Amino acid sequence: MSAAGTLTLLPFHFKKLGGDRVLLVNLNGEFTLIDEGQFSQLLEARRPGDLGSLYFPLKGRHFIADDDLDLAIELMAVKMRSKRAYMRDFTALHMVVITARCSCMCDYCQASSTDPASKGFDMTPEVAEKVVEVIFDSPSPGVKIEFQGGEPTLNWPIIELIVKKAEKLNRKKKKYLDFVVCSNLLHAEEKWAKFCREHRMAFSTSLDGPKELHDLHRRSRDNGSSYDRFVRNLAFYRRSINPQSCSALLTITRDNITRLREIIDHYLGMGFRSIFLRGLNPYGFAVKNRDHLGYPAREFVEAYRDALEYLIELNMKGTYFSELYAEFLLLRILTPFSTGFVDLQSPAGAGISGAVYDYNGEVYPADEGRMLARMGDKRFLMGNVLHQSHGEIFGGPLLRELVRESCVEMLPMCAQCVYQPYCGADPVRYYVERGDIRGRRPGSEFCTKNMGILDYLFGKLIENDERVMEVFWSWIQREGFRCVPDEGK
Repeated sequence: MSAAGTLTLLPFHFKKLGGDRVLLVNLNGEFTLIDEGQFSQLLEARRPGDLGSLYFPLKGRHFIADDDLDLAIELMAVKMRSKRAYMRDFTALHMVVITARCSCMCDYCQASSTDPASKGFDMTPEVAEKVVEVIFDSPSPGVKIEFQGGEPTLNWPIIELIVKKAEKLNRKKKKYLDFVVCSNLLHAEEKWAKFCREHRMAFSTSLDGPKELHDLHRRSRDNGSSYDRFVRNLAFYRRSINPQSCSALLTITRDNITRLREIIDHYLGMGFRSIFLRGLNPYGFAVKNRDHLGYPAREFVEAYRDALEYLIELNMKGTYFSELYAEFLLLRILTPFSTGFVDLQSPAGAGISGAVYDYNGEVYPADEGRMLARMGDKRFLMGNVLHQSHGEIFGGPLLRELVRESCVEMLPMCAQCVYQPYCGADPVRYYVERGDIRGRRPGSEFCTKNMGILDYLFGKLIENDERVMEVFWSWIQREGFRCVPDEGK
């Protein structure tokens, strides 16, 4: 306990902004803005009275403590446990690759999929049974099973087998259970829709924009328009299952990075209420085709910021539409809750929040690890459900290494970054880019993108425009904009 009347600085990060301002962020992500004079006052203060009017705001946000140091530390520990609740639950997201075959040949395909006529790339009933058994050995109270590919509907009987076995096991396990089919929507059948409706399954799909953009890179192997079938089958599933049964994400390439406002309008016209502005990832065919698909990270940040400005304008005019990456970050910044978003966790969510089961039973900590294996490098193979138990796969040396080496609190440069409480590590990506799982984050594409996006969001939070804040909170709460009166407009 500190001596009565003395002042203790609690751990925080800081960043000097333009205009004499300093941003402070503590270990739990609580933030405040002070000027440089106040920052010097804080560093030199020895007693509560030295801080003047700064005392209560800084004490209330746990940047300082006085004679209640033990209580302040305990309160911070409670908040940190809330922020890291995903670690207590362990793996909740299970991505199951039903087949490596696909009816599309996207030139940015991260999974290096194969032709639909190929043999030996489908999950067998034996492997599927074992996958479900391993999934249900997870201690997580909630289980989401995502069916991936290739195109998973090309091996539809295995999807039904997994759903039925999972529901059977869950009569005893009593977990929260969700199913999502990740599909290109080139295929649809009435019996599939009926099964999805009966088992409350949803679809996740991809849409790259208007027809000429979608067909440009998401090419059907039969040379027909993938966009035309996407539109037809999207309407079919919405009509047959429910209007909100399909969500979509966008892959940004050099061809559409300057047309994000037009693409957002297209999503709106097709009835979507959100978009995920996803940059190009360095895996699979995207590596081979980088010269004509890629762009500098700073160009992505500029395009992303412009798209968010447009989305904010749309929402302020009464049209609810959110961007999901910004939504995840704002949830982390403005609330005390755990997000469970695998890509932004410390230690990395790979393996401990999500895992991938390939069609042959091999288990990887992240989809990127499976994609890397398809390229011939099995550095991130955790085990195989045919030969190993849940404990052997998830308790093995690889996952322990990933956890140990992916805590941003201890990584060089990340340890001092003001945005550390909102960010995470991506050891598979670091390995691809730099050859080791720690990587070199400053200046990397991952760091440039996240720093640029967080700089933009904090700029908006610091401006504290009431109407913009209302939009941000509507995204977090997934409610419509309630239209704060805009004086003078």
